[in-house]
Amino acid sequence: MQKEIRRDEIMGSRRFSNYFWSSTLFLGGIGFLLAGISSYFKINLLPFTNSTELVFIPQGLVMMFYGTLSSGISLYILTTVLLDIGSGYNEYNRIENLVKIVRKGFPGKNREILLTYPLSNVKSIGIKITEGLNPTRSIYLCLKDDRKIPLTPVQEPTSISNLEEEAASLAKFLNLKLENL
Repeated sequence: MQKEIRRDEIMGSRRFSNYFWSSTLFLGGIGFLLAGISSYFKINLLPFTNSTELVFIPQGLVMMFYGTLSSGISLYILTTVLLDIGSGYNEYNRIENLVKIVRKGFPGKNREILLTYPLSNVKSIGIKITEGLNPTRSIYLCLKDDRKIPLTPVQEPTSISNLEEEAASLAKFLNLKLENL
């Protein structure tokens, strides 16, 4: 039975980079916020600098704005990490002739996202590789109605050889052709 069902786990937002950026933005935001508050009340709240010499309008006000914005973005990233947004699995079942793509979303009535496709509607497995400033390396499920469903999570680009090996393994398992998008 294990030879007929393949399940690939997908890591969501619980990655090191999200923990890093959340904590960095939070600490920086608190620093900016404290500097802005210090300039308003003329009380030094930061031990490593004298922010009481800042003029509240416009410097202190702008620092408070950036501090609030940075802290808010940090809390948003932390929320996505705690809820593990984007995690799930891809299941390829040759017994039932189905492909199931399951992901976690934000809380609500559509918290769990479930996409199911019959294998008879799948045309091929596609690979898309783009280089440059924002490189993408993804594997797609290409359907007969020309839709392309991404199977790989949003993450740091993996090596091309690993991506090709994973796509070839999946295409072989599903008895599909492999194409370049």
